Amino acid sequence: MSLTVTPPSAFNEPAPSALLLLGRGADLASERGVECPGDLPAASDPDLVDRARAARAALGDRAFVLGHHYQRDEVIDFADVTGDSFKLAREAAARPEAEFILFCGVHFMAESADILTSDAQQVVLPDLAAGCSMADMAAIHQVEDAWDVLLDAGVAEDTVPVTYMNSSAAIKAFTGRHGGTVCTSSNAHVALRWAFDRVGGVEGSGKVLFMPDQHLGRNTAVRQLGLSLDDCVVFDPRKPGGGLTAQELRDARMILWRGHCSVHGRFTERNVVEARAAVPGINVIVHPECRHEVVAAADQVGSTEHIIKALDAAEPGSAWAIGTELNLVRRLANAHPDKQVHYLDSTVCFCSTMNRIDLPHLVWAMESLVAGRVVNRIVVDPDDARWARAALDQMLALPGI
Repeated sequence: MSLTVTPPSAFNEPAPSALLLLGRGADLASERGVECPGDLPAASDPDLVDRARAARAALGDRAFVLGHHYQRDEVIDFADVTGDSFKLAREAAARPEAEFILFCGVHFMAESADILTSDAQQVVLPDLAAGCSMADMAAIHQVEDAWDVLLDAGVAEDTVPVTYMNSSAAIKAFTGRHGGTVCTSSNAHVALRWAFDRVGGVEGSGKVLFMPDQHLGRNTAVRQLGLSLDDCVVFDPRKPGGGLTAQELRDARMILWRGHCSVHGRFTERNVVEARAAVPGINVIVHPECRHEVVAAADQVGSTEHIIKALDAAEPGSAWAIGTELNLVRRLANAHPDKQVHYLDSTVCFCSTMNRIDLPHLVWAMESLVAGRVVNRIVVDPDDARWARAALDQMLALPGI
């Protein structure tokens, strides 16, 4: 199906309430692309909502359904808790009585839930093809090769790895094995300051290998820690030596992995300029996964939770242009009819892999559990789980967390 593109002039028009849905279909070449085994209900099934309600009721307290902020409304309607990835993983761990954790998010999020929950709990991802392009930009063999490059350059002993929550369990485990930590978009500045303090402080000569999102690492280092853009280099795993000389690695403070979010990376400084021209006085708020020039041009920068709280606290009649995933922006527009809420980009852009989890997949997963079949279970390798847990525990031990 085709999606309607909203031109910049539409900033003055009310945000539509209807949720645009991506079509069904299998794409075996995408992410962890797999076909859903069994009989997937048709999206046109008029009994789909009733089937979901019946299956959810039958599971009762045996199941706990988590819904990420970027999920479709049809899925969020059945979530017991909504939130960002780390909040949801912690919520799962806080429900030891739940036999099944249905994680309506993406693969790395379900892995984190499996790491933090007990062995008696089983984490289910309704569609295994719901991956994350950013997380998949850092494969474990690439990161291990990159560490060898740092060893050869003589800088590994002065480098602390910090990985964003949006990474695979294997990358989190690598970070734990090398004495690093995990971070979220909310606490990245705390994690980076801790990492620098381990190797000489922010003003010293220590380094951080930040994975996999270069933009969050750069924005945090420059905006919140006072480093300069010249202190940052980008390690490209597709190039020999990461595309960097040994001297460049020695001079750098932030070694940024060449990765990005396919949604947040779309926003441009031009989008900000056009929003301000269309609606004088508009507040521009963006996620820190956006490019540095977009973050620099915005009025506010923050995580999904920060964006939600900012809209909740905003004055009636205020206008906002939001640079984050479209499902969340639409939900905020519907929740705040007293405010003007606009999507920052002029092109419709959902998180395509997050949107793979739809009501048919959720119904199929729940009905399978009711029938005694555990489908699409996410299980992290025990050794990876141990070291990833060490990195996550280090994050939880950071000051102010």
